[in-house]
Amino acid sequence: MLMHEPMLRLGAFLAILALLLLAEILAPWRVARPLGLRRWPHNLGLLVLGSALLRLLVPAAAMGAAFWAQARGFGLLAMLDLPLWAGMAVTIVLLDLLIYFQHRLFHAVPLLWRLHRVHHADTEMDATTGLRFHPLELLLSVFIKMAAVVALGAPPEGVLLFEIILNASSMFEHAAITLPPRLDAALRRVIITPSLHRIHHSERPEETNSNFGFNLSLWDQWFGTLRRQHHGNLRLGIGAFGQKRDQRLDQLLVQPLRRD
Repeated sequence: MLMHEPMLRLGAFLAILALLLLAEILAPWRVARPLGLRRWPHNLGLLVLGSALLRLLVPAAAMGAAFWAQARGFGLLAMLDLPLWAGMAVTIVLLDLLIYFQHRLFHAVPLLWRLHRVHHADTEMDATTGLRFHPLELLLSVFIKMAAVVALGAPPEGVLLFEIILNASSMFEHAAITLPPRLDAALRRVIITPSLHRIHHSERPEETNSNFGFNLSLWDQWFGTLRRQHHGNLRLGIGAFGQKRDQRLDQLLVQPLRRD
């Protein structure tokens, strides 16, 4: 499995993206999206540039860190000597917790928020919003994840599965789909659903600073950041960057240099 890691990740990404785009047609979130597909080249352009930057600077990324730690018997899980399945489960849960706190950090620290607000400045939401992150935010995130993987001594198999789940979760929770109410209510108990995550993309600061989870909703429940409903009409984005030109790739790249 690990020998084919790049193809597995790419195949999973394309399959999940295709399924979600199909779901957006079959069970759409019925809100006006004037820009619609015209946002895609810019959102996907950020993904391409970010991926290229990572390949250039840290080609091995979290998987390389996992192999490095495994070869040296380094990290907490190496000391515990757990079976592979248990090590993978612990890896997925603890890395998801890390992403939760990292997300809160990127909202709390002004310099980090300047990078992260590129993601929040999307005035509409669909699966491509889950891929829209400034390249420098992606780079910082990878360094944080690598450090965590080494400290944990995470097995490479667990890191690979976590990366696939994280990518799928990001696209799913941003997708412009409507789940049946009972299914949505059941899923919310464990994972972040699109209806929950849209609240996080509200223009209202008190709503933006809630629902930080990327996969498991348990962290928001346990740490008091879960918000189940939005107030009034839900307006997405950041008002200062709500113009059509602000959604262009060139403007997204320089947005962290602008004041809101």
